[in-house]
Amino acid sequence: MRIFTAALATETNTFSPICIDRRAFEDSLYAPPGTHPQTPTLCTAPITVGRRVAAEKGWTLIEGTATWADPAGLVNRATYEGLRDEILDQLQAAMPVDAVVLGLHGAMVAAGYIDPEGDLLTRIREIIGPDVLLCAELDPHSHLTAKRVTAADFFVVFKEFPHTDFVARAEDLWRITVDTLEGRVKPVMSVFDCRMIDVFPTSREPMRSFVDRLMAIEAKDEDVLSLSVIHGFMAGDVPELGTKMIAVTDANPEKGARLARELGLELFSKRGTFMMPQIDEKEAVSRALAATRGPVVIADMWDNPGGGTAGDSTVIVEELLSRGATDVAVGMIWDPIAVQLCMAAGEGAEIPLRFGAKSAPGTGNPVDGLVEVVRVVPNAEMRFGESVAPFGDAAHIRLRDIDIVLSSVRVQSYDPSLFTALSIDPQSKRILVIKSTNHFYAAFSKIASEILYCSAGSPYPNDPATNPYRRARRDIWPMTADPHGAEVA
Repeated sequence: MRIFTAALATETNTFSPICIDRRAFEDSLYAPPGTHPQTPTLCTAPITVGRRVAAEKGWTLIEGTATWADPAGLVNRATYEGLRDEILDQLQAAMPVDAVVLGLHGAMVAAGYIDPEGDLLTRIREIIGPDVLLCAELDPHSHLTAKRVTAADFFVVFKEFPHTDFVARAEDLWRITVDTLEGRVKPVMSVFDCRMIDVFPTSREPMRSFVDRLMAIEAKDEDVLSLSVIHGFMAGDVPELGTKMIAVTDANPEKGARLARELGLELFSKRGTFMMPQIDEKEAVSRALAATRGPVVIADMWDNPGGGTAGDSTVIVEELLSRGATDVAVGMIWDPIAVQLCMAAGEGAEIPLRFGAKSAPGTGNPVDGLVEVVRVVPNAEMRFGESVAPFGDAAHIRLRDIDIVLSSVRVQSYDPSLFTALSIDPQSKRILVIKSTNHFYAAFSKIASEILYCSAGSPYPNDPATNPYRRARRDIWPMTADPHGAEVA
């Protein structure tokens, strides 16, 4: 067997002012054919898992480009077209192939392309023809368009949020691929439109039990090859926004459609109950200061670079400073210029510095102060499960007994190693402030005495009922109270 694999991924917050060009991909991950590291990133696990599977089977794996950009705003048109055509040219040169196995995110929007993944998959299908297997692993915070469903044979989606299972789902993707190529199964994909948009953390109920049920059905029913939920991505203003249920069955589309509908309506029945409770910055700081032991983690959940924001909001930092808080560490605030100034000054220097709140309204005010440059680290990295997340040149500054990590590459706070990389012991702190909606939970919950989800400022469009959408459909909850109507009854 000859199998082609590649990855092209980012998540587009169409409200974000930060555009993505080729340099953004190169800053996060750009690996030409055959150069992908052994450690997978979030959307490239099909390549690293594929290497092992191909070696075990004695098959030929032809690797194309693998690239990922941390989430932001629109992708530059020439950047998308250039990366797309790079992969298409590599596929064309690899022909004939027996299958194409991709790593995608699923929420990319580029200038001139409202559905880049649909465009890529359609062009791949035109090259390989109707009979060659085409499949991909997706992030659940994506858009499942009709164009993508038409082009691909099946998708496998991360089940967990935080996405701790991206390698396990790549294993599922390859298991189905191998069984298909060896003639044991014939995957058929059924999709149900839940007609809603919500946030579905699997670190709490009711989503925890729902995902456990999906895995139990997969384990018990031989006809069911994979079950997935496309959560949707509320910051993507696209026509096919919304939550979808996917059932991949072994040549049983009727059963798949029935199961997808049943599970999709179950999700819909629990709408509005999935989200974690949120408090504002004043209550978050008050509760953290009143705690009898630390570290208390305050998650600045809507200034999340993983959702396409800048990660430079200072709203919580300003509140901490106004309250005279001490023994606090903040990680991270994106400010490449401030990092450059700190690196030029050097470790141990004391300099006047303005940092943060440069990207957009609703992110607070720039902070001014005489800071100590405690540590500077070129090309800093933190862990994210089995992967590594770079955050570029970074500086550890201290302002009035608050330790702050400044980064030059936008990335959300996945793991306490972001602090240790800058010589901060996170477990010794009273309060930790991080920027992430829920991906932080897997790692930070192991050291936190308490976790507070804080909605501070307005850097992210986090209320679909009032978000200023221009393209998104309106026939879904919460924009419409009862989108299913008589169909559910």
